[in-house]
Formats: sequence, C-alpha cells, structure tokens
Amino acid sequence: MFYIFIVSDGTGWTAEQMLRAALTQFPKIKVRYEKKQAVFTKEAVREVIEEAAKVNGIIIHTFVSDSIRDFLIQQSRIRNLEAIDLMGPLLSRLSHYFSVTPMEKPGLFRHLNNLYFRRVETTNFAFKHDDGMRSNELHKAEIVLVGVSRTFKTPLSIYLAFEGWLVANVPIVMGMEPPATLFEINPENVFCLTTSARRLAELRKVRHERLGEQTGQYSTFEYVQQELKFAHKIFSRNPRWTIINVTGKAIEEIASEIISLKRLSFEKISS
Repeated sequence: MFYIFIVSDGTGWTAEQMLRAALTQFPKIKVRYEKKQAVFTKEAVREVIEEAAKVNGIIIHTFVSDSIRDFLIQQSRIRNLEAIDLMGPLLSRLSHYFSVTPMEKPGLFRHLNNLYFRRVETTNFAFKHDDGMRSNELHKAEIVLVGVSRTFKTPLSIYLAFEGWLVANVPIVMGMEPPATLFEINPENVFCLTTSARRLAELRKVRHERLGEQTGQYSTFEYVQQELKFAHKIFSRNPRWTIINVTGKAIEEIASEIISLKRLSFEKISS
C-alpha cells in the first residue's frame, strides 16, 4: 500500500483532481490518499510531515503562500520525504510572464468559479422572470421589482443578477390587477420603482417616436400621471414594500440603494 497526502491552504480540490487523473495510469497500484485542507500554519505543516513520515508517504501540495510552501519543502527534505509542488512552478512562471506578483490568496480560483456559476444562475433567473413571467415563482426571488413601463425594471434586474441576486420584475399596467402572488411573498423583497411624471413622459416619448408613434396615449403627460397614481395605489396596499424614486438616477446608483436596503434587512434578521 502506498500513501499520498494532499496538502493545501485551500480546499485541495485542484490537487485531488490532478492526482485522480494521474492514478488512472496506475490501475494495479493500491494507493490510499488523505486530504489536508486549510493548512495555514507551520505547526499544521509539521503535523502533516510527521504523519507522512510514519508511513513513508509522499506529499502533493498546492500552496499559494510562498512562506508556507517553502517551509513544507524544507521540512520534507529534512525527513527525506518526496514533496510534489503543483502550484509553485505554475505561479512562478506566470508571475515572470505577467511581471506581476501573485496575490497568494488561498481558494481564490474556487471562489471565482463559484461566482461565475452563481452569475449564470441569477442571470437565467432574471430573464425567465422578466416582465411578469412565471409570477407563480415570485417567492423564489430575493428581489422583486415593481413599476410602470420605463422605470428601468429590466436593466436593473440584469444588473442585480450580475451582482449575484435572484431578481424578478412585475409590470404595473393601468387598470390591471398585479398577480396575486405579489401580495403573498415576503414584503421586504418587494421594491416599488417610481419617478416624476414629466421625466417618465420624456422617456416614453422617445420610445413612442421609435415605434412610429403607434403607442397611443402611452407617452402623454396626462396618461403618465394617471398611471403613476394607479401604481401608487397598488404600492400603498402593503406599507412594508419599499418605494424607490429612480428619477435622474443611474442604474448603478439604484441597484446600490436596493442592495444596501437588503443588507440592512439581513442584519436585522441576524441580530
């Protein structure tokens, strides 16, 4: 029986995958491997060295910290143990090529990988729950944007999704009742978007002209006023909904305001 110790200041996932791939080339060899995760101190390294020495094992490591990596290599030599460095040479060559010093932050790749897949999930969610679609699933959203046309619901949804939030948006249309599920979900997840009637009329006029002036009263100041009043009547039906005025604000600014309010809500729950 041969013994291999995987040692890392992160999860050790990278080294484990590489080892498994390599071991497929030695199907008749009996190997037992053990993974040592989150090894940050010299004392923890010494413990691994002692354990490996007892069974004459070899060590595979993926330290991003130069000091801990060098210490493990030094101690392995002292105990006459084989230590295979999977990360050091790669970081060194890349550092030379980029002319930049590595960050030495354990688990950074896995963290970035998780962020990527989270963004894929949240972006897909935003597209599937745009403009009132799948309103029966509003309870799955962390943020629900509500407002009349041209209050930035869709671009805000995409921006917030890129920041890692599950976002849905529901349009308010004159004379139409919003989906019943909107009134059943956690009210602290609902953000009502409003704006000045004059500014909204200006935005709609651009769209009206782009569509060949085929939108009827959609962009008139009087109609916009009525629609905003209708929306506020709906907003007032739940005093725990948050109303945000988006007049003259950039998407980033509105999103920042919503995220700040969500974090405050989380802090209240946890305190």
